[in-house]
Amino acid sequence: MKTLGLIGGTSWHSTLEYYKAINKNVGKIIGTSSNPELILHSINIEVMRAQIIDDINAKYLDVSQKLQKSGAEAIMICANTPHMAVEYVQPKIEIPFLHIGEATGKAAKSKSLKKLALIGNKPTMTKDFLKTYLSEEYNLNIVIPGAADVEESHYFVSKELTQGKFTDEARNFYKQLIQKLRKKNIDGVILGCTELPILLKNINLGLPFLATTDLHIEMGVDFILDRMKN
Repeated sequence: MKTLGLIGGTSWHSTLEYYKAINKNVGKIIGTSSNPELILHSINIEVMRAQIIDDINAKYLDVSQKLQKSGAEAIMICANTPHMAVEYVQPKIEIPFLHIGEATGKAAKSKSLKKLALIGNKPTMTKDFLKTYLSEEYNLNIVIPGAADVEESHYFVSKELTQGKFTDEARNFYKQLIQKLRKKNIDGVILGCTELPILLKNINLGLPFLATTDLHIEMGVDFILDRMKN
């Protein structure tokens, strides 16, 4: 098995989901008497909350270099938003990032989905690191909510979901938001926040959900087991 480096902490709830699922899913293949070698560095979420891009880039470069020196053969960021640092960090290290956008784009293509709504926090919805990546690399039409809904979604993600709070108020907001987005003739919805699949578990709104976390985790499992496909 290959050794995977994990960068967590944003949030630790997200990191826990990644760590548990990677071990569980690898165990389904190799048996539960063994487990993969993972190197985890959990950062302070404050660096992401401040949204100072130079500080974010510097932190993720420092941690990525430490993981590389510790023997990681690839790096996985256990969240969506910190992928904004990948473009800066990747040329400065010798091992690859397993990009959450690649996992999501391949899943969309496999399901023949072309027009997708993207929901998450404000940076994930408005910055280029995911929506432009998906547009340019996978020719997907990415739709984001209106400005007021972007702000409200950001509130729920940053003030509730990433702090482990899963309220009916948040659940109802996202159900109503997805119904609004359906009017734009979308094929499906990208759940671009690790905690959203937890919040919306077992909810069927008549559209396929692409849970970036689940897809990303499977990408990590495939890497560990050396069964990555181009």
